[in-house]
Amino acid sequence: MNGLNVLDVEHDGFAGHVTPATAWGCLAENGDAILVDVRTQAEWAFVGLPDLTDAAARLVCMEWQRFPDMAVNSDFAKKIAEEVAQTTPAIFTLCRSGQRSQAAARALTQQGFAGCYNVAGGFEGDRDASGHRGRVNGWKFDGLPWVQN
Repeated sequence: MNGLNVLDVEHDGFAGHVTPATAWGCLAENGDAILVDVRTQAEWAFVGLPDLTDAAARLVCMEWQRFPDMAVNSDFAKKIAEEVAQTTPAIFTLCRSGQRSQAAARALTQQGFAGCYNVAGGFEGDRDASGHRGRVNGWKFDGLPWVQN
């Protein structure tokens, strides 16, 4: 989407990396935007989910890799195509730290979706010096809305 603050990070095969706050800003105001949470069902159940209740956009949960063997979901792009119109102006992909979601953004772009952005830092963020997540960056660290079942 025009006007998104894409991070100055190298990317290959998708629209770019954005901060969680940048993604939230677009999701909050743009009903055509989509957040695709590519984590596993176990992560959704035990770690939580982004809460888009107060956003104009919607959340789609689709595993990029299937738990427990973490094999890539070969139906990922097909299932997203069933959920999301090809004309969607912005698709933000989100995982725990931003690695799986980067691969998912690339795969969606290869399927013909334009405007696929990786949410840098993901839902839980990078590890700190002690190896803990949630203290450096990410959706939860930024104080963005989320829920836990």
